[in-house]
Amino acid sequence: MVRKKKKIWWVAAGLIVILCYFIYEAYTQPGIEDLPGDFKEVAFVRNENNKGGIIRIYAVSVGDPANAQYDACADMFPVNDYGSVTRVYFFDSNKPFPTELQLQEPHYDTSRYEAISIQSRRGFKE
Repeated sequence: MVRKKKKIWWVAAGLIVILCYFIYEAYTQPGIEDLPGDFKEVAFVRNENNKGGIIRIYAVSVGDPANAQYDACADMFPVNDYGSVTRVYFFDSNKPFPTELQLQEPHYDTSRYEAISIQSRRGFKE
């Protein structure tokens, strides 16, 4: 009887350790703030279409444009299948940048703001 209880405690302790590891991994994933370039997401808009192509538009400020890794940053934003589009506009944080976006092109006031890089990612239907 004592051996059986001891075995249950060892199994429970193992499960708790595994659960703690999964929680730790979920909350310590790298984000855009961890990449060289001092990235900060400043605006986001998404269409409400859940049946078909989802359109996501992001504005990201860049504190260090010379060392920024734009491709790596754009890869961190979500893209899914069925013709979805994720477009990321990068703006120099030392200049004015939009804090609101719209779904219709142009997605921001191009006379007031100038993007230093634009990255687009597409999902494909298999």
